[in-house]
Amino acid sequence: MHQSDSLTSVGRHGSEGPAAAAGETKNPFLVALGERVRALRGRRGMTRKALALAADVSERHLANLEYGVGNASILVLLQVARALQCALAELIGDVTTSSPEWLMIREMLEQRDDATLRRVRVAVGELLGTGGANDSGRAVRSSRVALIGLRGAGKSTLGAMLAEDLGFPFVELSREIEKFAGCSIAEIQALYGVNAYRRYERRALEEAIQIYPEAVIATPGGLVSDPATFNQLLAHCTTVWLQASAEDHMRRVTAQGDLRPMAASREAMEDLKGILAGRAAFYSKAEFRLDTSAAPLQPTFQALRGIVRQALTLPT
Repeated sequence: MHQSDSLTSVGRHGSEGPAAAAGETKNPFLVALGERVRALRGRRGMTRKALALAADVSERHLANLEYGVGNASILVLLQVARALQCALAELIGDVTTSSPEWLMIREMLEQRDDATLRRVRVAVGELLGTGGANDSGRAVRSSRVALIGLRGAGKSTLGAMLAEDLGFPFVELSREIEKFAGCSIAEIQALYGVNAYRRYERRALEEAIQIYPEAVIATPGGLVSDPATFNQLLAHCTTVWLQASAEDHMRRVTAQGDLRPMAASREAMEDLKGILAGRAAFYSKAEFRLDTSAAPLQPTFQALRGIVRQALTLPT
């Protein structure tokens, strides 16, 4: 039995192709999706009938899909992608599938391990002049020290202490973002949305990099969510991931009277653990890491001081 019940025509038309959409305003995304299906089918040398058979979708509904009047379920799209022997991303229209060069690069990187992908990212960054990593093999590291990690890890407290010890300016990126926007971070997100906040965040980082050859920068916990901004940070700063247990994160944030983004959740600890798990793979790209839950403040600071002074080849 075909899975055609999961693929419904917006206008409940048959398979008359373009005529099925007469008098209708087609959704641009569905039109583009249909064009990609036809193009991929042509590239594979498959008739519509052959593709419908291979995908276990009725030919009538496949025709609707190709002409932009078929609103397909994700499972049907997955069946069509498998039948076309392509990634679902290519069908949907991800940018990394938009040209032969992109597709060839994707193919080269498919199934590579993280270490290989990191080397590729660094090499591409150097080729394009955008960086991508402050490689630990370099003889001289950047004297901009960026502390990353979730809110409550100790970035502000330890960052201020480290900046004073090194004689560097201390830059709290959250405060710089608020200066650019002229309002608080909560107001930026409420009034203008997350995308606007990310733009301010990138602008604040770019200015800090431009102004300060030496600095200690405390970054917002979510900075790693924007790959372009995070790439800049890795390329232009010596990075330290300040880690802490979920319990310590919660205790410290609560002490600050701030539960964002867990304020509306009764399962705040589970939410926090989920955020930690989701960002850990990105935080781990830092050159160094320090567990701020392992010892009291002063010993933790001394450990951070030792890491940074050794990395920058400064007297300890």
